[in-house]
Amino acid sequence: MFGWHRSKPALLGVDISATSVKVVELGMSGHGIDFKGYAVAILPSPDTTVKQEAKIQIVGTAIKKAVRQLGTRLNQAITAVPSAAVIVKTLPFSAGLSEDEIEAQIELEAEQYIPYPLEDVSLDFCVLGPTEKMTGMVDVQVVASRKEYVEDRAAALEWAGLKAEIVDVESFAIERACHRILQHSSEHPADDVYAVIDAGATTTSLIVIQGRQVIHTREQSFGGLQLNETIQKRFGMTYEDADLFKRQKGALGDYESEVMNSFLDALGQQVSRSLHFFRSSQPQLSVGKLFLGGGCASLPGIEQRIEADNDVVVTRIDPFAGMNLSPRATRANLTQDAPALLVATGLALRGFD
Repeated sequence: MFGWHRSKPALLGVDISATSVKVVELGMSGHGIDFKGYAVAILPSPDTTVKQEAKIQIVGTAIKKAVRQLGTRLNQAITAVPSAAVIVKTLPFSAGLSEDEIEAQIELEAEQYIPYPLEDVSLDFCVLGPTEKMTGMVDVQVVASRKEYVEDRAAALEWAGLKAEIVDVESFAIERACHRILQHSSEHPADDVYAVIDAGATTTSLIVIQGRQVIHTREQSFGGLQLNETIQKRFGMTYEDADLFKRQKGALGDYESEVMNSFLDALGQQVSRSLHFFRSSQPQLSVGKLFLGGGCASLPGIEQRIEADNDVVVTRIDPFAGMNLSPRATRANLTQDAPALLVATGLALRGFD
């Protein structure tokens, strides 16, 4: 599923959320990583009455539209399942075992840590390295998700005419994008603990990373869609008009003084709860840096609001920092869109890991 045991060609990063599809294309040159372009296709308002097969076609059509807008020749793609839909375990195994032997042992013991029948699960693993304080053992990261999550995303890519090379995990993609930014920074040692808030349309996720390992994830059902719904009700707009109004940072009535400020307060509270939960569960670790990504990261004042309530430095993330920008990639709204492209960029980077 996760493609740890295969060659890695250039891949289109395709981030599928509840409200949009985002596609990022990267390349490699003698000067490093090239950001070749991106495209975003908005999905229609969520409809719980639509059957799953029809949802796959709707998403696939949006992917096809974004790929056409991007103008890429690539047809190999990588997408991801939400972190909340994945079980991740790090287990010790004998260092002398081959990958086939590790796989066989994982399947034998899977029922101990996967609460689903094995035939309903997509499962993969990666050898991380020697186990600390256990001579002759290695840590193996085991990742499992229900097949329906993986197969639905792969089917949407195929509907769009793309080949689904890998289905990754969103938190892994975020770590990959952040690591690229930090790896050359003397301000952030390799074993630093830092956090990422991915504030999207329907969920706000906290991902805590130490070195290159995701050590904690927490997802809450709150995001930009709540702001859209408030705009709709307050100003009598359609879903599409409310989304456009928000993106264009419109000014109408008491929008900024009440609607926006109320939403920023609520989002800040969600972040504070997530950080408090992590600090309570692992008090020996200190998070001194927080990166802010996702569509909500572009809302004015959000960084200051989170900083005011938490003892942490907040930085709005730019996943393309340090990349070579091609003429096709330079758009007027790139700066605003960049934080929302965090997952898609991390996925596309998989081809150069």
